[in-house]
Amino acid sequence: MTVSTSGAGLGPAPYDTDVAIVGAGPVGTFLAIMLGKRGKRVTLIERWTEAYGRPRAVTFDHEIARILALLGIDSENDPAINYHDELYYWRDAKGENLQIVDWQSTSASGWRVRYWFNQPELETRLTGIADKCPTITQIRGCEACGLEQDAVSATLTLRRNPEEDPAATGTRTLRARFVIGADGANSFVRESLGLENEDKGYFFDWLILDMLPKFDYVASRPHEPAQWQLCDPKRPTTIVPGGPGPEGKGFSRRRWEYMVLPGEDPVELQTPAAAWRLLEPWGLTPENSKLERSAVYRFQARWAKDWNKGRCAIAGDAAHLMPPFAGEGMCAGLRDAFALAWRLNGIIEGKYGLEVMDSYTTERKEHARHYIDFSQELGKIICIADPEEAAKRDAQMKADLAARGNVPVPTDVCQLGPGAWVSESAHAGELSVQGVVEANGLRDRFDQAMGAGWMVLGLGADPAEALGPERLAQLAALEGRTVCLGQPGMVCDAVDAEGTYAAWLDGLGATYVLLRPDFYVAATAADADALRRGFDTVMARLAVPARAEAAVA
Repeated sequence: MTVSTSGAGLGPAPYDTDVAIVGAGPVGTFLAIMLGKRGKRVTLIERWTEAYGRPRAVTFDHEIARILALLGIDSENDPAINYHDELYYWRDAKGENLQIVDWQSTSASGWRVRYWFNQPELETRLTGIADKCPTITQIRGCEACGLEQDAVSATLTLRRNPEEDPAATGTRTLRARFVIGADGANSFVRESLGLENEDKGYFFDWLILDMLPKFDYVASRPHEPAQWQLCDPKRPTTIVPGGPGPEGKGFSRRRWEYMVLPGEDPVELQTPAAAWRLLEPWGLTPENSKLERSAVYRFQARWAKDWNKGRCAIAGDAAHLMPPFAGEGMCAGLRDAFALAWRLNGIIEGKYGLEVMDSYTTERKEHARHYIDFSQELGKIICIADPEEAAKRDAQMKADLAARGNVPVPTDVCQLGPGAWVSESAHAGELSVQGVVEANGLRDRFDQAMGAGWMVLGLGADPAEALGPERLAQLAALEGRTVCLGQPGMVCDAVDAEGTYAAWLDGLGATYVLLRPDFYVAATAADADALRRGFDTVMARLAVPARAEAAVA
């Protein structure tokens, strides 16, 4: 096995790699890229030689668009991604509205609320980025079959995947500073670590049909929304986009999801003949459409009680499973990877103590649980097959909708669990607002104009002056920066071109905000004294080690 040398300046070490990641789906590959971009030696292990070429996830939210933009993937203009300027509707069997969700607006984080994509194309894009990173080694066709760890390392035992190569014998070991399991719902890493699941006992079987119509489906049915839920007890159904067609050309993909009714045979239901029978009322036939995938999935709601143990951690489906009704499953996994990336990079570079991994569990578990609960509640609405119960649901939801004047509900704001942020600060623990700024000769979203990382923003005030020399040195050690935001005509680091930051911080009663590398707010402050207190609290929670301790991280 060839392992590239790290560009992180760590020098020789008795490790084969800095981080070994088991599972090369979107979560594991994204994590590998975020580590590799910082020069970390990463070994990405995938049990299958060839990538799975069928869709699974089809949608992501504004936060994921913001994260992908760091890799140069522009969700507004990418051929593998599209969007619909429409609301998200929940309707009864008569076609009358039960609920309306705002998936139409631009979000507070500066991107549209919702995007649709083709997962195989996105995975190919991510794999291509990883291929070009010299410090990432990819091992395909191998699976982990052993895991041990001590105080300074974790060692994986690998073997050829017996499902691909039954005659293969022998194993090899890989010693890493850290091992991450992004290896799916049946995670080997999770089981090896003895991490137990909390299961909500939620099980529904649904048939997933991924379709490529050879015509403009949305235009052909102007009386229907582009994205909606049919809450019909005779057959609860989801009808949503599936991302662009091949190479972004021609007509878009579509997805239908049908609840498997009591007494139905899931095996028979997922046959092509059954699929075409279900699709006939929607105008799809073998002559005008291509069936890309037909599969029955069991929707579940569960999460691991702990997500890290020693030098190992889990992410994505290995850590949590949720029903798809909120479209947040893959989103949660990519958030996991992003949260791990800045922690692992910082620990290996000697910026933080190993203890910061504990806040990965406390923060991400509560965040994912929010979406699991939210998805399950949505599932309770749609997964009703009893006509009387459905009638009561319809009456209540229509009354609630009428009471608020049919105004769409906004997407929710979710807060991290306790961790490396200041709970006493307004908006802390939430995703930061992002606006358009003018800086460095650019007019663009803040991330693209100013970059990402630890940031202290000041609205009409200089954060550097407020922090003082000692704290500025701490910030510099984290490669962080201060940014003074001002109105047009002011002398500042960046101009708040559309007044987004002024509106946000004025609403919080804040002058300063401390941002983390994952775009979450660590602290807000009304004055310099409050900024210094919040800054000190966050630095303490990062557990920055002494120089001698950093040398063995």
